[in-house]
Amino acid sequence: MTGLRLNELLDPVMQIAYEAGRLIESEVNRPGGPRGSGFKADVDIEIEVLLRQRLKHILNCDFVGEETVNELSGHPFSWVVDPNDGTADFLNRRRGSAISIGLLHNATPVLGVVYAPVTPRGPDCIAWAEGVTALLRNSRPVENDLQSAILAPGTVVMVSYGATQKAKQNALLCDPASVLPMTSIAYRLARVAAGDGVAAVSLYSVSPHDLVASHALLRAVNGDIWNEKGEPVRYATPQAFTRNLTFCFGGAPAACSELLGRPWHCLKDSGHVP
Repeated sequence: MTGLRLNELLDPVMQIAYEAGRLIESEVNRPGGPRGSGFKADVDIEIEVLLRQRLKHILNCDFVGEETVNELSGHPFSWVVDPNDGTADFLNRRRGSAISIGLLHNATPVLGVVYAPVTPRGPDCIAWAEGVTALLRNSRPVENDLQSAILAPGTVVMVSYGATQKAKQNALLCDPASVLPMTSIAYRLARVAAGDGVAAVSLYSVSPHDLVASHALLRAVNGDIWNEKGEPVRYATPQAFTRNLTFCFGGAPAACSELLGRPWHCLKDSGHVP
């Protein structure tokens, strides 16, 4: 990696995430609520512009975001960001949207910071980079290993807030684990990496900018992400950045394998998806 120490990048990236988080906090506290409608908030572009400037100052490489023009030159490194994952819920004043900052090296997620500045549990930052001995949660090390985790009583599967509309069906699909509906697939996956659950599910279309940061976090604890066909998600070509996933299952390999075998399409067909 030409002498680059990824562990030395982690704290500066976390500081950038905190800076961006203050913009989200300001929108949440704004009289009249956040600006925007539907799936677009004004602050999304403002945050991505900030992230592009700050991150490329730390490491000037390719850049992939949700709101602005992608830069894909073939550089071995690429920042992959979502400035405010969970925008629709954010605009509906639900807590838990997250800033997602990932770094790929030769298509492998090697650094991830997922920061949810406004949640029911308070500000929550989950971070890791290659060379760091343990996952960090709010700057404190977290010991977790998903390698042998399974669906079992007392475990949790995290699904989208929309799952509240079909609570019984989701409970059956996740049995014997409990179901936790929440916003932001990036934050759901990050919380699984941090030990709050064994798997996270999305039946909404997701893109690489939603996943790369939390994918790095899952790598740190022997987890992974799979698409609707049960194939591991990878980022091998530039085309991968324009191809969305229909379903997404992330977390413990055994738990996700079992979930993938269940009839999630019944929720998709009903129009109430997790």
